[in-house]
Amino acid sequence: MNNSTPTGVYANGNDNKKFKGDRPPCSPSRVLHLRKIPSDVTEAEVISLGLPFGKVTNLLMLKGKSQAFLEMASEEAAVTMVNYYTPVTPHLRSQPVFIQYSNHRELKTDNLPNQARAQAALQAVSAVPSGSLALPGAPTNEGTILPGQSPVLRIIIENLFYPVTLEVLHQIFSKFGTVLKIITFTKNNQFQALLQYADPVNAHYAKMALDGQNIYNACCTLRIDFSKLTSLNVKYNNDKSRDFTRLDLPTGDGQPSLEPPMAAAFGAPGIISSPYAGAAGFAPAIGFHQATGLSVPAVPGALGPLTITSSAVTGRMAIPGAGALPGNSVLLVTNLNPDLITPHGLFILFGVYGDVHRVKIMFNKKENALVQMADASQAQLAMNHLSGQRLYGKVLRATLSKHQAVQLPREGQEDQGLTKDFSNSPLHRFKKPGSKNFQNIFPPSATLHLSNIPPSVTVDDLKNLFTEAGCSVKAFKFFQKDRKMALIQLGSVEEAIQALIELHNHDLGENHHLRVSFSKSTI
Repeated sequence: MNNSTPTGVYANGNDNKKFKGDRPPCSPSRVLHLRKIPSDVTEAEVISLGLPFGKVTNLLMLKGKSQAFLEMASEEAAVTMVNYYTPVTPHLRSQPVFIQYSNHRELKTDNLPNQARAQAALQAVSAVPSGSLALPGAPTNEGTILPGQSPVLRIIIENLFYPVTLEVLHQIFSKFGTVLKIITFTKNNQFQALLQYADPVNAHYAKMALDGQNIYNACCTLRIDFSKLTSLNVKYNNDKSRDFTRLDLPTGDGQPSLEPPMAAAFGAPGIISSPYAGAAGFAPAIGFHQATGLSVPAVPGALGPLTITSSAVTGRMAIPGAGALPGNSVLLVTNLNPDLITPHGLFILFGVYGDVHRVKIMFNKKENALVQMADASQAQLAMNHLSGQRLYGKVLRATLSKHQAVQLPREGQEDQGLTKDFSNSPLHRFKKPGSKNFQNIFPPSATLHLSNIPPSVTVDDLKNLFTEAGCSVKAFKFFQKDRKMALIQLGSVEEAIQALIELHNHDLGENHHLRVSFSKSTI
């Protein structure tokens, strides 16, 4: 065996080359190579990235190179970890860390210098009995983990006044560990879910902390038990079920509609007037465990900052920590392309996430604009989904504005059509309470969902329409059950954003105007 590999790792692999930039992906290995780790990070912090997925058996820190090698007990655990962290970049000390398989099949670090600390950290972790990983705020005196206890929880939600989505559950339960799979369903007229953690320890803590808590003020009460199942089999990734370790699963057909009890909840009078399915201001569907490290309050009865608190008085969802002014519905949008942006373009794009009332492009600084949404939760949602996206070659930034409203120009004031009032536009997507659009709010993606297609319009007609708008069409398919809808996959997310701005409400003839949304599916 070669004992002088450049990284100083004795491996029975073939890693005899210095690591240069992004090498081609290796085949799965239980040894993972971590890059860009902060220089002040501790061994325990690096190990903590692997713990939710299984036992960590070895660690080699190369602090000078900002790299580390982490060895898991099994290849399966390493594969689950890589699959989980591929769409959700993990962070150590607020810095993104990159993980890939190593060429090494195992780490041999016995006689390397400076290994004592890594071994001590590994021993400290394995010495902790498998039920008492110190979770901040988790009660440690209640019950211990029973041998063979399931990592799957059965969750029943009582008093379902507001819709509780898979995303909301993921956000809440991710505070206690890595959530691998969720299935939601309605049984005996009750909204229920099965949720699988990577480790029974996490399920134990989540049950202790959350059983009996309310998601929203005085309603949506969680009742939690261990399931008899030890593993969930998820066939589709959609708004009813999701396997966070497998992004390749199909969505099933169509964008599913609400269950009857949920639809009844939406239509009932006096409930939240903007019932966002995605709940205000959540990050994209995957990766809530990075959300904001929200604390679990010790007070039983309400989850407080765990998720959205809804104010019964206004019937609006209030977002904790939204920054700027509470309840502000005006966004400041910066770094726009002044040559291509128009008030109408911003109205269509921001209108995917809420109803836009007014848009003002700054007269003296046309790369900046103000966008006034119908309410604060819509502003938060639009900001979370659109800030950082590329539009017309520039990375758009959106923050909450200090202005409470967009002023219209006074009579005779020079404006050049840069301020527009859209409050009575027929194109608002969220005017109707309980509209299906609330269920279909997704982050910008290269695949667009098209609807309202007249029967005479062909695949080629639609492909040509997008090609003429300057897009490259990668794939297209009509929905089998409903030819009025289709998916079209374009060359990039930026192309899809521009196509949505240009072609939403495009007149296809026969009194049909094309409806364009971002899809969570791929073709």
